[in-house]
Amino acid sequence: MRTNPLIVLTGSYTKDSGGDGPGIAALRLDPTTGHLSYDEVEPLPVSGASYLAAHPSLPVVYSTNETETGTVSAVTRDGGLSPLGDPMSSGGANPCHLTVHPDGEWLLTANYGSDTAPGTVAVHRLGADGRLLEPTDLVVHQGAGPVTGRQEGSHAHQVLVAPAGRFVLATDLGADTVFTYRLDTRAGTLERVAVNEMRAGSGPRHLAFSPDGALVFSADELSSTVTCHRYDAGTGTLTALSSVPATTAEDVVNQPGAIVASPCGRYVWVTNRGADTVAAFRLAGSTLEPLGEVPAGGTWPRGLALVDGHLLVANQHSGSLAVLRVLDDGTPTQPHPPVSAPSVVCALAL
Repeated sequence: MRTNPLIVLTGSYTKDSGGDGPGIAALRLDPTTGHLSYDEVEPLPVSGASYLAAHPSLPVVYSTNETETGTVSAVTRDGGLSPLGDPMSSGGANPCHLTVHPDGEWLLTANYGSDTAPGTVAVHRLGADGRLLEPTDLVVHQGAGPVTGRQEGSHAHQVLVAPAGRFVLATDLGADTVFTYRLDTRAGTLERVAVNEMRAGSGPRHLAFSPDGALVFSADELSSTVTCHRYDAGTGTLTALSSVPATTAEDVVNQPGAIVASPCGRYVWVTNRGADTVAAFRLAGSTLEPLGEVPAGGTWPRGLALVDGHLLVANQHSGSLAVLRVLDDGTPTQPHPPVSAPSVVCALAL
């Protein structure tokens, strides 16, 4: 475990995107105690900064700008937070997730869409200094599901690169589907190689891979479940193995938000919006066994990040960032009171 303080960047909804947050702010995390404090770096007013991703080798961070017009931004963190070039179109409405390819040359963005615009996944080329260059591809998702008001059309919610680097997976909450693509790393284009249909009405939101890449865990927003899938690294296909409720809370409408897996491969954690908890699970073979739930340190826990034995929980509605220490048996506990973070929705440890 590290002993020097870690920089944690938070992303939040700003006034022009329906929130009260500053955009991107910097904090320091003491990895020994789990104590959070604000850094002296001035916040950067990035509109609708609902998800952040770091470049693998440069001091650059990318942010979604979650609005109907949809843009993405590059931010340098060398000596402070400052824009790196101008925001660029995300290729769709309401971009909600992005990731950088491990080679550092491509940014992939999931656009949720809207009532009239479908979900899409975009690819941008990145410059040698990390700045956003031209878009190189845009794929449009098709599909719908049975949940009225949420699944009339497609809604891409996450895009991530599989551990082997061969395929890119994109969840679609509206279509009850995880689409698998092959990224051409010379041209920056996406070729669809698999269409993984999930349970009808489940609404797959976010995925997390096991450390060996053999399993994929999904946080299913609309059915309030967590599902374990076998992943075939040769074909990019998913096969559901088991599913458990995301929370034991009764008489509450619950929507799982984020999901992370432990580096040891034994534990999975999920945020529960509605129950306002973080649920812990132990992996037994291909079955997730509930370990219990703890308060999230606020209301509507959306973002979740694992760093040095701590879980960072972004509680959107209460505007608080909580730190949960993970014990040896996988259960989390709250060592410190949460810090104020208006309209916070994600946290990124650097």
